[in-house]
This record gives sequence, C-alpha cells and structure tokens, in this order.
Amino acid sequence: MIRSMTGFGELQRETAVGLLTVQVRTVNHRHFHTHFRLPVGAERWEAEITGILRERISRGHVHYRMSLQPGPGLAHPVQVDHARLNAYLAALQEIKDRYALVGELDIDLVARFADVFQAPPDALESLAFDEVAEATRAALAMLVEAREREGDALAADLRESLGQMDAALDAVELRAPQRLLEERDRLRAAVAELSGDAQLDEDRLAREVAYLAERWDINEEVVRLRSHIEQVRQLVEADGSEPVGKRLGFWVQEMHREANTIASKANDAEVARLAVELKTAVERLREQVENVE
Repeated sequence: MIRSMTGFGELQRETAVGLLTVQVRTVNHRHFHTHFRLPVGAERWEAEITGILRERISRGHVHYRMSLQPGPGLAHPVQVDHARLNAYLAALQEIKDRYALVGELDIDLVARFADVFQAPPDALESLAFDEVAEATRAALAMLVEAREREGDALAADLRESLGQMDAALDAVELRAPQRLLEERDRLRAAVAELSGDAQLDEDRLAREVAYLAERWDINEEVVRLRSHIEQVRQLVEADGSEPVGKRLGFWVQEMHREANTIASKANDAEVARLAVELKTAVERLREQVENVE
C-alpha cells in the first residue's frame, strides 16, 4: 500500500466553551513542513500539535487550521471599568478647575483611556488542550484515509506504467539480435556492391559485426531496468507500514538513466521507438511518484 501526499480532513466538535473546528490539508513536499492558522492564544500549542501531526504524516506540506466559535453564553460585550473612569474624570476636572483650563471632557478623550475598557473573557483560556488533541487526531484520521484512497489510485497508475515497460522491454529483447543480423546483411551487400567480383573477407566482416555488437549491446541495461521495475513493484505492493516515496524516487531516476542508455544505443528505428515508450512510461512514473509519501 502506498499513500498520497494529497489529502484533507475536517472535524467540528461542540465543547463546553463553543464550537471547535480543526482542518488538516496536505500537498506534496520533499520534507515535512507545517503552516498554522490558529486563533490568538492558541500559538502555545503549536509544538504539541506538530507532534500529533508527525504521528501520522512523515512527508508533505501540512496546512493546519483551528477556529473556536464561542457559545452564546460566552459572547460577553466589552466591559467598562467605571471606578477607574470616574477617577480619571475627577482628576481631569480638578486640573481644569485649578488651572482655569478650557475644553470639555468628551467621548474622544475618554476613548483614549485604553485601560478603562476590558476585553471579554477569552474562550481559549477555558478550552482544554486534550479536546484540541482529540479533534486533531480525528481530523488527521480522515486525512490519512483520504491519502490512502488517493494512494490506491496512484498504485493502479504505477502498475499500469510498469506493465507497459515490461511489454516494451520484451519487444526490445526480441528486436535487439535481429538488428545485428540485418546490419551484417547490409554490410555484406554494401561490400559486395563496391568490390564487384572480389572475394568477400568473411573474417573481416565477422570482426566488424562483433565490434558493432559490442557497441550496440543493451543486455546489461535491459537486465538492470527489469531489476529496477521489480524493485518499484515491490515497494508499490508493500504493506504501507513505512513511507516509500523517496525510495521510489531513487529507483525512477535509475530507470530514466537505463532508458536513456538504451535509446542512445538503439541504432534501429524500432528499438528507438520502443526506447521512447520506455522513457514516456518512466516520466509518467516520475510524475506520480512525486506525490507518494
């Protein structure tokens, strides 16, 4: 089983202080990277939330969002410290009277006394982190389920590409010896045409064909590419107990190298066409593997 790095999970839960909403969204990334959107006051939990996310996510860009909508009983209005305001106004009136100052004590002046106004109680202060952790793990479970479903679709595409590569390699192995025989016959015909009635040197022709066979030999590349295909297939069919995305990326790079070498040694229209099919299948693998955890 493989898992995609793309997924989404969301949970809403009523708590004693209001409606808690947790969203977790992931996209592909080479490493584990987090981005948080938390209400003011929840930043203190960022490290603990990161630890929970790491329990189920090893790689990917993780977007975590949490919000808390206070319940009706907690939506208090802003409160005024009347005792402090009265003290300020009395002191200002005394100064005005003693020094014969002009001006009125109006609302614009009062609004400048920030410590007179008291913010409503913060619901987060009454919210237990255990509830946040529980909601996070529930949203995370939904995310992992979505990543596994996407992983099943990715695995099907990977199997299809691997099957196409197997078929192309079978055709390459059938065609590779034939191109040498055809090249030998072409050389014999060319030499006979140029030499006329002269005796054809079969030993020289055999050495030339042997030289071409060494230059055009792709047996090692085919064997290595088949081995890489099997390695990828085993990773795709693994039990999913650990991430395999980086290892898949390594083997796909090796596949690309072998496919390029086969193409460079083709010297035959049919082998060249099959090499293009191999490279196309490898490129599809690379695109899909980039999203595997």
